[in-house]
Amino acid sequence: MRAVVVEQFGVQPVVREVADPVAPPGGVVVAVEATGLCRSDWHAWSGHDTDVVLPHVPGHELAGTVASVGAGVDQVRVGERVTAPFVMACGTCEPCRAGEQQVCLRQQQPGFTRWGSFAELVVVEHAAVNLVPLPDGVGSDVAALLGCRFATAFRAVHAVGRLSAGERVAVHGCGGLGLSAVMVASAAGARVVAVDPSPAARELALTLGAEAAVDPADGTYEQVAEQVRAVSGGGTHLSLDALGSEATCAASLAGLRARGRHVQVGLLPSVLGAPRVPLHLVVAGELELLGSHGMPAHAYPQLLSLVTTRRLRPERLVRRTVGLDDAGAALAAMGDRPGAGVTLIRP
Repeated sequence: MRAVVVEQFGVQPVVREVADPVAPPGGVVVAVEATGLCRSDWHAWSGHDTDVVLPHVPGHELAGTVASVGAGVDQVRVGERVTAPFVMACGTCEPCRAGEQQVCLRQQQPGFTRWGSFAELVVVEHAAVNLVPLPDGVGSDVAALLGCRFATAFRAVHAVGRLSAGERVAVHGCGGLGLSAVMVASAAGARVVAVDPSPAARELALTLGAEAAVDPADGTYEQVAEQVRAVSGGGTHLSLDALGSEATCAASLAGLRARGRHVQVGLLPSVLGAPRVPLHLVVAGELELLGSHGMPAHAYPQLLSLVTTRRLRPERLVRRTVGLDDAGAALAAMGDRPGAGVTLIRP
């Protein structure tokens, strides 16, 4: 098969012919029809993720058709259309038995702990707990966006953030994940403030449901929080750091009203150092400091119902579609030219 292969961290990857994967017992091989390009992939390519071993194939948002099944797989057949969460769970550890597969103790992550979906074929292990059948009307382009961005945003806003209609919400960082959070929160009746230094990202956030947008460029986290408070009537009830940086985390916390809820969704790779967090604000305001990490496969039906009824339209995020030959350049460009919206790759 053809795949995008990272041979050196920080060096633009190339397309190579590599061996076709074999479906493991209990797992399947999926023929990839679409896969999303995410900032997490850029972190992996940059060498920020200690789980990544070279040579490596990135990619963790995927959708396609089952190409082959391993021994013991009887719940899915060749040719069925599927997607999967980026956290691929074991199904048997304590969190998995409790239904919390997104924090599986033995999780595998395509594009990180093993080869991913920037390829014609990808393995999904433990198919019984990780595969998500796709309903008619949900195409592969849309389904690929669910595996990380929309599923992560959906659980962060609803299950972790406990959003109620009418609440004020801030989203710090309006890349693909942040814009997904804007759409999810707006669809639930929230009044959303989008925070991003990119004029294009702020403009897109406003078209996707944000009520106001804030430019954090050149401001301290306190100054950014003051802007958020000003446009949200005294601070937000819920705030998400969808980028993952010391500045965005601090500004998210500081922009909350008393007893507000901060959800850390954007990655803060340990190799970049531990961020300083203004915990004095957490104590003084009795704030909640929460983390959110993906969404298990069994929770997808509610999200898929919003997509099939058109209350959520993930395709509105797509700004560019490329093939494998252009994927390496698009990945490398995410560091300094991320652009607004989402790039999709069709192998």
